[in-house]
Amino acid sequence: MSHNQIAIHFQQSLAALERAAKDTALLTVASEIALAIIGALRTGHKVLLIGNGGSAADAQHIASEIVGRYRKERPGFAAIALTTDTSALTAISNDYGFEQIFARQIESLGRSGDVLLALSTSGRSPNILAALAAARRCGLVTVGLTGLKGTGLNDVCDHLFVAPSDDTPVIQQIHMTAAHAICDSVERALADGGT
Repeated sequence: MSHNQIAIHFQQSLAALERAAKDTALLTVASEIALAIIGALRTGHKVLLIGNGGSAADAQHIASEIVGRYRKERPGFAAIALTTDTSALTAISNDYGFEQIFARQIESLGRSGDVLLALSTSGRSPNILAALAAARRCGLVTVGLTGLKGTGLNDVCDHLFVAPSDDTPVIQQIHMTAAHAICDSVERALADGGT
């Protein structure tokens, strides 16, 4: 890859981040997501996170920021990435089908008042859609992070963050920028023992 191609990638990422930073509606959604998570954690609930592929890794990353810390020393907060238990993932996939790998875990672990944060760059993954439906049935607050092609998630999400791009890597970069901002807001609100 030439320096020029690398520079183009940086420029495309920067342009998408600048669009996101200037989109007041998008920033409002990110703030609403932070408030939903703060409200859940304050009342003893938890955050469940899901995604496929790179979004699965992002779900784990976000969960670690909530459980461990983002920037400040503080008590741990409850968050579980449902992408990590290989025994559960393979058993559920084998017994019920891949579409149910997250839904079954949500039915088992989710409680009314918890938050489900679903990352899907396309917004069309059957296992993500099944999980959001299960979360709704169980009374969880549903949060989606997607890209421009994923606006159909609006029907199944209480809060939907739509990254202003249709390029998967750029969408994921915006998702992680938003997630870090949300983690910062959550930590600032709760770090002083305000749980």
